[in-house]
Amino acid sequence: MFAVIKTGGKQYRVAANDEITVMSLPGEAGEVLTFGEVLSFFDGETTAFGAPMVEGASVAAEIVAQKRGPKVIAFKKRRRQNSRRKRGHRQDLTIVRITEILTGGQTPSRKSAPAADEMPTEVGAA
Repeated sequence: MFAVIKTGGKQYRVAANDEITVMSLPGEAGEVLTFGEVLSFFDGETTAFGAPMVEGASVAAEIVAQKRGPKVIAFKKRRRQNSRRKRGHRQDLTIVRITEILTGGQTPSRKSAPAADEMPTEVGAA
């Protein structure tokens, strides 16, 4: 089973347990995301194409890491004018692992981890 999702202005072909690198998404490692923009999916015997999105389909994913891409150098030189400019850029990226492809309006089986302020505290801890 695989699906085609759209995020960050790009399209990705994903299946369960795939790790993909997408443009920066908010969240910490371990959080569960849901991609609702599913353009198409194929489950072995049926194929569904959206116009523009497939109704009731979504893809659940877990954030693995937040990182930065490789440094890209933009160097400009105007010859014979002693004019040079060097600029660097590193793109923020998010690595996500696809956990499941959901159809028919299902919800992800695994919930996101509770936030730090929602964690239970020990009674009587000094």
